[in-house]
Amino acid sequence: MADRVDAAATALGYIKTRMEKARRRFGAPPEHVELVAVSKTFGADAIAPFLKAGQRVFGENRVQEAKEKWPALRERYRDLELHLIGPLQTNKAREAVALFDVIETVDRDKLAAMLAEEMSRARRRLPCFVQVNIGGEEQKAGIPTNEAVAFVERCRTVHGLDIVGLMCIPPDGQPAGPYFALLAQLGKEASVASLSMGMSGDFETAIAMGATHVRVGSALFGKR
Repeated sequence: MADRVDAAATALGYIKTRMEKARRRFGAPPEHVELVAVSKTFGADAIAPFLKAGQRVFGENRVQEAKEKWPALRERYRDLELHLIGPLQTNKAREAVALFDVIETVDRDKLAAMLAEEMSRARRRLPCFVQVNIGGEEQKAGIPTNEAVAFVERCRTVHGLDIVGLMCIPPDGQPAGPYFALLAQLGKEASVASLSMGMSGDFETAIAMGATHVRVGSALFGKR
């Protein structure tokens, strides 16, 4: 285990050094960029070394998968923060509210209303991000760009959600910078403080555009 913890610490240190260099080089507004370690498809045995190495913020795509591995880990690491970064079905809202600490993928009114209801029932008020379909891709989740600002306002005033930021996944095979710049502009218009954008291959570009959270998986855990 010691070797695995050392390897995790090395991987974390490498990514965090690159993050800090990018933040300083580009003079991005956030004073701190949070690393969300994307542990989807990896079991508790692969996650444990990163926890032992000090990482506390993780991202998961599926409620059921997270439910199978994180409760036991949370018993040992009470200070961890778990983000839902994958699409959420309304029938999984109750489980998501119970399990996660941050919901990054609010993208429609029906889901917003269900989350608000479940948070009220559970007496938990989770910070949420609105997911924006930044490239207008039919196969991807997210609110259209031209509806994003109004949707954020609706989530706050109609549904009573605590919307703290915007999240996006740019189209594959295209330069990510313009899409990150667009999300940053939408963030200003929507008056949100956080931007979750950038993954293993483009997180430095995202930081240049003002990301406050980057979601890094394969650069830490290896290929899935």
